[in-house]
Amino acid sequence: MMKIDLSGHWQVKLDAEKQETMPQAYPETMTLPGTTSAAGLGMPNPAKETGCLTDAYRFEGAVWFMRTFTAGDWTGEQTMLTLERTRKTTVYLDGRPIGHQESLCTPHRYFLPPVHAGEHTLVIRVDNTDYPTRGGHLTSPDTQSNWNGITGEISLTVAHTLLTDLTVRPDLRRGCLRVHGHIIGAPDGVAGIVLPGQMEHLLPYRRGVLDGECPLKGNEAFWDEAHPEIHTISIDLDGDVYETTFGLRDVRTLGRRLLINGRETFLRGKVDNLLYPKTGYTPTDVASWMTILGIAKEYGINHYRYHTACPPDAAFTAADLLGVYMAPELPFWGTVAEEGEEGYDERERDFLFQEGFRILREYGHHPSFLWLSLGNELWGSKDVLNRMMRAYREADDTKLYSSGANNYQFVPDVLDEENVFVGVRLGRERLIRGSYAMCDAPQGIVQTTAPESVSNYDASIVPETLGQSGEAGKVQIQYGTGVKEVDAQSADALIPDVPVISHEVGQYVFYPDFSEIPHYTGPLKPRNIEAMRENLERAGLYGEHEAFFRQTGHLAVDCYKREIETLLRSREVSGFQLLDLQDYTGQGTALVGVLNAMMENKGLISAEEWREFCAGTVVLGEFASFTGVMGEDIRFDVQISECNPEKQHACIHCTLMDGERELYACDVTPGARQGRLTDAVSVTFPAECYRDAMQGRIMRLTVVLTLADGTRNHYPIWLIPPIDIRITREGIEKDGRMVAFVSAEEKADGAAIVVPSAEGQLPAEYCTDFWCYPMFRSISESMGKPVPVGTMGLSIDTASPLLKRFAQEDYTTPVWYAILQTAHVQRLPADIHPAVQMIDNTERCARLGILYQQEGVWHLTARLWEKPNDPAVRALAWSLWEALK
Repeated sequence: MMKIDLSGHWQVKLDAEKQETMPQAYPETMTLPGTTSAAGLGMPNPAKETGCLTDAYRFEGAVWFMRTFTAGDWTGEQTMLTLERTRKTTVYLDGRPIGHQESLCTPHRYFLPPVHAGEHTLVIRVDNTDYPTRGGHLTSPDTQSNWNGITGEISLTVAHTLLTDLTVRPDLRRGCLRVHGHIIGAPDGVAGIVLPGQMEHLLPYRRGVLDGECPLKGNEAFWDEAHPEIHTISIDLDGDVYETTFGLRDVRTLGRRLLINGRETFLRGKVDNLLYPKTGYTPTDVASWMTILGIAKEYGINHYRYHTACPPDAAFTAADLLGVYMAPELPFWGTVAEEGEEGYDERERDFLFQEGFRILREYGHHPSFLWLSLGNELWGSKDVLNRMMRAYREADDTKLYSSGANNYQFVPDVLDEENVFVGVRLGRERLIRGSYAMCDAPQGIVQTTAPESVSNYDASIVPETLGQSGEAGKVQIQYGTGVKEVDAQSADALIPDVPVISHEVGQYVFYPDFSEIPHYTGPLKPRNIEAMRENLERAGLYGEHEAFFRQTGHLAVDCYKREIETLLRSREVSGFQLLDLQDYTGQGTALVGVLNAMMENKGLISAEEWREFCAGTVVLGEFASFTGVMGEDIRFDVQISECNPEKQHACIHCTLMDGERELYACDVTPGARQGRLTDAVSVTFPAECYRDAMQGRIMRLTVVLTLADGTRNHYPIWLIPPIDIRITREGIEKDGRMVAFVSAEEKADGAAIVVPSAEGQLPAEYCTDFWCYPMFRSISESMGKPVPVGTMGLSIDTASPLLKRFAQEDYTTPVWYAILQTAHVQRLPADIHPAVQMIDNTERCARLGILYQQEGVWHLTARLWEKPNDPAVRALAWSLWEALK
């Protein structure tokens, strides 16, 4: 067997008119593998996209690639052309058409007619328009771009006998390996098969089909995230030797538990949206994927969901080596229609159905391939989806199957044939993640409740009382960056009997980091991020962008921790899929990651600290509130989320810290283990332990929880001094002296604070924005629903004399929650620099004040008299009174 590498220089003709006849001339050259955009071919793109990166050389149409190769004496040999990853292709050899293929997820392989000795001309026409399917990230300008070219392996394989469509499936119950493939060049014969540590097995094949079983020894190592053991099978066909890998991995479900090799497994996933800004296309080499998945593993990720996409073989190979569970998805985002129904597209249906089989054949031997999803946020025929999953399972029963991610949205369902439920709710009010867009309201607990770490989603999944999961009829839904109307089928209240995975968790917005702009050295240009910078410059706010980046980052990281820990505390949840660990530079530009789009750390949280709450072992502190009153005991519960049943924990070491100084420590025995989670046990730190550290202002302490294996987690808490003060609508009174609250129309004589009217102003929200303001503002307006507030947390001047006894941090912390519940944000001129301001999104770019001085008079938008007994409200009132009395 001989393999000829065809990478290198090719002659090129860009054909925007998409002619069907081969060109007479090829005026340009480029290197393959690669894309025309990365090569700088075509006209420069002057556009300045604000909702996604801009492809500097965007081209849509046909591209003709031509080169020659020299054949030796290949008499009696079979010749196969491999194009690993491309678009729609048509191949010509010496001017003769060979065939046409359209797969977006698997290699295009062409079997050439007999090739005589001498020079031959190979032409490949690649078309990146009129795809057989729509709606996927594989071809979206929001992601890797709709590139044109050929990436990965480009080769000729010359052999007497070609082995194709090889599938290797372990059958663990029967203790054997099932081998199937097609053989070209020798219809009948015997294959010599060698497994690790075994003598050669002889397996006959007939009529070009290899199909049989090879016994396993029974002592082979199994594959999982902790022990990614890979084995190799070698197949000898009369001297032509083929090798592939496999792993022994059993995946099944037991009710809502996901079992891998019999062990309960919790998926800590992220969504891969095909963001590769430096190249504009998905990498196809193992080294790149070892880096990508390795970074994710550093942040505790053990699972990847590919949004309407399937990665190349190198991604699965790296996942095999690193122990990452992969969930590819058919490239479809839309409505599945039955034949005869509106929207039915036979070409698309046939393509998607066959694409699933192609994915299973091509990548099914990888043990990291855990399940196949049929698409993203699908609607339509459940019968069709069931038929597809049933057919796929008959072809490969070593995988799980999901009908899609977040299908039927407000009226979710678990179909008969699916093994996993991936969604965001079990009914309109039964939420299983912490944040939602306004158009998908109600919103989640991270957006609508005070910071705490006791909640879980168990009651949403298995409620005490049941109603219907949703309403029937026409409903409007978000679809990508727009809106569409669908038919919602009413369903009985749903209690899933399969593992529940929380879909696209997080989406908490960070401020842009403009220092990353020079890192975009490839064909995709960050003109959207440059536009944000220009907006800030026009608004007079650019000078504060570094502080805003850091301040919003503190809040967004805290939201992610709260989100992930809520899922870890949920016994009825089997995993989550973050959106995202990294920024998403499309669909409005959603800067939602602790890593930027190139998976570089933004400097807001280290991988080590992130793993405190996102790992296989997490020690969880349960705090009903992160604020308390000085002089009271500090009470909380602790439990452990442990995914390895062999790991036992005898002790949780609990420490109270004041900076670097230890104030108190105790050890507690974990509660009884119920599956992944131990029962919670109570801890009390007596008030005496911190009495000597008390100050005449709010005090920040840290609770540190540690296990014997070094696992740790920490929780800042704020203790507020009890204050003898009176807060009324008239003002703040202490020791017989009053600081009055007056309206904007009243004259502020003496000690007074102006409380401006909230009419026409935005509320002061604690949580940062969801996904990105421009996209969901537009969607909400289109649907006639409330527009998101779109703010991103506080920026606080801790040097302000009005905050001397209150603020310690210059960003949002739980002590501000009750205060913000009474407040609005006041739009101000940019040259006013508030003591406390709300950071606005980079589209609106408004100066939004909460505590500020205007024309020499202090203004406060918080109506403190609405919560006069809240300790934090009283502490702020005291600090204001001290400064203004």
